[in-house]
Amino acid sequence: MQKYQDLHTLLDKSPAAKSFFNTLPDYVRESICQRADHVNSMASLKDYAQNLLRGDG
Repeated sequence: MQKYQDLHTLLDKSPAAKSFFNTLPDYVRESICQRADHVNSMASLKDYAQNLLRGDG
C-alpha cells in the first residue's frame, strides 16, 4: 500500500483517493482535513471516513 506524506499529497498523487474523498459529505471532508497529517494512504482515508460516517469521529 502506497503511503504519502499527508492527505494533501495523497489526494494530489492518487486519483482514486481524490475521487473517493470528493464523494464524501462536507462534514467528513472537513474532519479529515483537520487531521491531514495522519491520513497518508487510501486505507487510512477510508478507515477514517468510515469512522466518521458511523459517528465514531
